[in-house]
Amino acid sequence: MAASKRTVLQFSSSQTLSGKVHPLVIFNICDCYVRRPDQAERVIGTLLGSVLPDGTVDIRNSYAVPHNESVDQVALDIEYHHNMLLSHQKVNPKEVIVGWYSTGLGVTGGSALIHEFYSREVSNPIHLTVDTGFADGEGAIKAYVSNNLSLGDQQIAAQFQEIPLDLRMVEAERIGFDNLKSTSVDKIPSDLEGMEASMTHLLALVDDTYKYVDDVVEGRVDPDNKIGKCISDVVGSLPKIPSLAFDKLVNDSLQDHLLMVYLSSITRTQLGLAEKLNTAAQIL
Repeated sequence: MAASKRTVLQFSSSQTLSGKVHPLVIFNICDCYVRRPDQAERVIGTLLGSVLPDGTVDIRNSYAVPHNESVDQVALDIEYHHNMLLSHQKVNPKEVIVGWYSTGLGVTGGSALIHEFYSREVSNPIHLTVDTGFADGEGAIKAYVSNNLSLGDQQIAAQFQEIPLDLRMVEAERIGFDNLKSTSVDKIPSDLEGMEASMTHLLALVDDTYKYVDDVVEGRVDPDNKIGKCISDVVGSLPKIPSLAFDKLVNDSLQDHLLMVYLSSITRTQLGLAEKLNTAAQIL
């Protein structure tokens, strides 16, 4: 008896990717969302960056692309997209298209059509979503790639698969990003308040490290060689100086920072006073 032929559905999985996004991209996307036209429900745009040697997609810049969408179609301003790309590459020639973004929670029905367009612009683009509606209490940021679903030799559909996304930032950017995630903010923190928040966060991380080391020593947690190597590298990078000298160094740096804050405050006051005097002189 001859064996019956079977048609098998196959996923054409893309290579394993991960993303790293700069906070400036998130701030730019949120700014474009605030400035969107009244009739627009979401904002979409192009992601620029580069692919690192380890395969990580480094997203460093972005710009919005005007579009109109309905239930069954999406219209992009392709000419505007190409003009913006040329303008950005004149300033940063090493930045290329790495994908596209959209505001909202997760992938929508029209995402496949837009992703198909960017697939013609770059191989295996990343789709970044930013939840500007704070549906889960904070702005969720996710990244996806598209995998093709084939029936024999014929491609019949595409499936979005979430990939790891790393949001790298320095402490100054983290403070701004934390305020951006909050649904309501009383005021923007001052320099000293930002420094206090950074030191509090650093102290919490040090406490977590102490707890992990104690748990490993007492046998409550299995040791992880990667974490141990990271801790060893951090401890080895610290200079061996007496505690009194270290305290003096920190206090001197703090005094220099306070002096810069004071001088910048005086400068702003002088500029404001000069502007008001100039305005009064023109009126008279």
